[in-house]
Parts: sequence; structure tokens; C-alpha cells
Amino acid sequence: MRAFEERILHERAQQAIETLRSCCICPRDCEIDRYNNKIGVCKSGRLARVASAFPHFGEEDCLRGWNGSGTIFFGWCNLRCVFCQNFETSQFGEGAEVTPAELAQMMLDLQETGCHNINFVTPEHVVPQILEALVIAVERGLRLPLVYNTSAYDSIESIHWMAGIVDIYMPDFKLWDAEHCRKYLVASNYAEAARAVIAEMHAQVGELKVDENGLALRGVIVRHLIMPGLLDDTHEIMSWIAENLSRDTYVNVMDQYYPAHKAETEPRFAEINRAISGDEFCGALDLARNAGLWRFDSRWRRVIPRGAPVWLPQLRVHQDPRVSAG
Repeated sequence: MRAFEERILHERAQQAIETLRSCCICPRDCEIDRYNNKIGVCKSGRLARVASAFPHFGEEDCLRGWNGSGTIFFGWCNLRCVFCQNFETSQFGEGAEVTPAELAQMMLDLQETGCHNINFVTPEHVVPQILEALVIAVERGLRLPLVYNTSAYDSIESIHWMAGIVDIYMPDFKLWDAEHCRKYLVASNYAEAARAVIAEMHAQVGELKVDENGLALRGVIVRHLIMPGLLDDTHEIMSWIAENLSRDTYVNVMDQYYPAHKAETEPRFAEINRAISGDEFCGALDLARNAGLWRFDSRWRRVIPRGAPVWLPQLRVHQDPRVSAG
């Protein structure tokens, strides 16, 4: 609200949209004229593509509460994760392009439904479009906390634009080793970029703070998906979080990896064409604890979703395979 009232939000939105003319919104630095719908790695032009928008009950308890987290899933992605479990959205671009006014209305509809926050999923490549839509949404009454739910393959400039606007940053920290990043994410500089932007996120909002009902108000939540055979990466990531952010960082050590997309179909990724073992999951938790971390996500609130999802009529309802009602 302060950023809107002081017209900071307006100015940042205008600046960000102008940078689309030679896009460096993410670490790819394509320098493509997205403003005039030229297409770079993220395959996105002037408008954001949205796959779905609905109250999500599969997120962390502190986000989903009892009415759900108001998630807006953006189409396309600036990574090429070979194991992506939502590849229809990230790699094939399911969904439809939306105007700033339409994107703003989606936020307002989710607020009207009773969601506890607005959760931007895969926003890395559409930060200018989000800022542009927020100007409209806030003017029309948007008052919910904003969640920036990202792969962490963001540019520092994008995260600077979000300072004082985003309340809760929720970055993944996927992999550490540069060769693993090259092979599995098709971005050898991923870990370097992730370290820089996650540190900046923490500098902006600090450790996660919740209200008396356990709902997130402000802070950083770091997600890490355990990968089969890659616990060395987990070790480095957990150690870095504890040493460079805080031992009080809220961490979700995620065990729901399963082979999807190219990891399931291409022989060159045979080593990750399996689920993780129980020993790997326990080992990952031990690595996190040994690093000094202690605030781990655990489910304690059973929620039964109510009401229909909110979505644009031309979009199908997206159901993440990891979502459950429990």
C-alpha cells in the first residue's frame, strides 16, 4: 500500500515494462525485444501467459491456511528442468495470454474467494507484467499479502523491483553443482544466480514471521526438492542457508520427486529415473539438522477445500500432481 500511495509501484512498473525492449529480466540476458513480442528462452512476449488461478490447498500450512493460497500459475519458464512435474505449463506453455486488467481481476477474484494471499508461481520471466497488473489491482482494492514463488533463477534487478511490494519470498534452491545445473536445469549458472537472489530476498524480508493463527505475514521460505543420488548438492545448499541466511530460516525439505518429462523418457537421464529412497529423505533431513537448521515445514492442519476454483473461462483448471487435500 505504501509503495502504491507513494507511486513507487507505478514507477517500477513503467521502468520494468520498458526493459522488455531489451530483456534482461532473468539471468539468461537474452536482450530480446519482448515489448514487441520477440521471443527468447522463456517464450514470453509482451503479455503474461496464465495457466490457472485457484485457491491452492497443497501449499505449506502457513500459506494455505483454511481458505487456500490464491495461486496464479504462469505459463512458460526460463529454466528447462528435465524432471519438471508441471512440464505442460512450463515447457509447452499451456494457458492463455492475459492483459494487465485481466491479471489484476484474477487477484481480486481470489481475494473475494477468501484466499489468505496471492501466490505468483513461476514469476521469474513476467515480473514487469505482474507489477503492471498490481497497479490496477491495488487501486481496485487488493489488500492480501503477496507471495513470490520462484525457481530462484531471477535477476537481482527483478528482486530489487519487488522490494517493499512482496511480503513472502518462496524460492526453490534446486541444485548446487554447476555440472548438475547444466545437465538437469540447462542453466550452468543456476546456483550462482540462486545464491545472489535468495540472499537479497532475505535481506529484504528476513526470517518468516507468522500471525497467531500460523499464517505467513512476511519473510522467506526456502524449498528444496531432494533429487535421487544428489545429496551432495543438498549438503551444500543446507550449509549455505544456515551460514549465509540464518539458522532460523524456514525450510521445506521436499520428498515428492518422481521422474517426469525427460527424466522419465530419455535414457541419458537414467540415473534420476527413480523416486528417492527413504534413506535419502532421512539423510537430507539429517544434513539440514547438522547444518543447524530447525524450522522445517510439517503439516498439522487438515483442510477440506470448499467452493469452486477461480479461473479464466478459456483456461482449464490445473491440478498439480503434488496437491492433496490433507
